[in-house]
Formats: sequence, C-alpha cells, structure tokens
Amino acid sequence: MSIALYRVDDRLIHGQVVVGWGQPLDASFIVLVDDTVRASDWEQDLYRMGVPPHIEVIFASVDEALRRLPEWEAERRVGILLTGDLDTMAALARGSNRVGKVNVGGIHHRQGRSERLRYVYLTDAEAATLRAIAARGVDVTAQDVPTARAVPVGEFT
Repeated sequence: MSIALYRVDDRLIHGQVVVGWGQPLDASFIVLVDDTVRASDWEQDLYRMGVPPHIEVIFASVDEALRRLPEWEAERRVGILLTGDLDTMAALARGSNRVGKVNVGGIHHRQGRSERLRYVYLTDAEAATLRAIAARGVDVTAQDVPTARAVPVGEFT
C-alpha cells in the first residue's frame, strides 16, 4: 500500500498520529523527516518511546527521504510520512512527484502566526508555501483527526 499519509504536524510523533491515524490506516511504519532529529540519537529514542513495537520508525533527513521515497512507496506495508514544518514538506513535494496529497495536521501558535483553523496557525509566508505546494498539483488539506472534515487549502490560507 505504501505511504498512505503525508502529514505536517509540528508535534511530530504523538498519540494523535500513532493512535488517531495509525490505527485506522493500519500503519506498519512511520517515516519522520527532520534533519535535526535525524542527527540526534536521544531525540530518536524519545520519539520511539511513543510508538508501539509493531510499528517501525524510520528517521530520515530531507536528502535521505528524497532518495528513499520510491522504496517507501513500493512497500507492501502501510506507512505515514511526517514532517514538523512546511518547508520540509515543500522540499519533498518539489523534489519528488510522489507526494500527491498533504495533510496539515497541526501547526500551532507562535510569534507572527495567526489562527487559520483551531489547530492551524500560519504566517503569511507559510500560507504562501502551502499554496505553492498545491500549485504543483498536490491535494493540500487540513485535518487534525480522520473523523474530521478535510478542509481544502483555499479555505484556510
């Protein structure tokens, strides 16, 4: 089945991803694409602690992810690919034609961001990044949990 969900969530691996999305999708692996986490053994250990043993966790830099996307897409198992920020997902979408749909699952408040949805806060530049991803033909929606309505990018950017 390959990667069933490409998700941007600034919390990375947490219960909503593992239980909320992982269980309904029957995910067997999670790919966390983050250059900083990829270089930090202790951060990787922390994220692994939140994942049941039957789900493999793969940590990749952006460059590694671009090289390995064909491999993960060819998997017979179901996977989830996570990034913690829009720039990382944009780099994957620019560098590969395999990213067909992006789920914005949680981008939380910080200085300079304004609320677009109760779980999505964006700067104008971040909203432009999402529109640029969509302009590449990628279906971009915001959806915190699988039972919620998928909100099209044009409704929140």
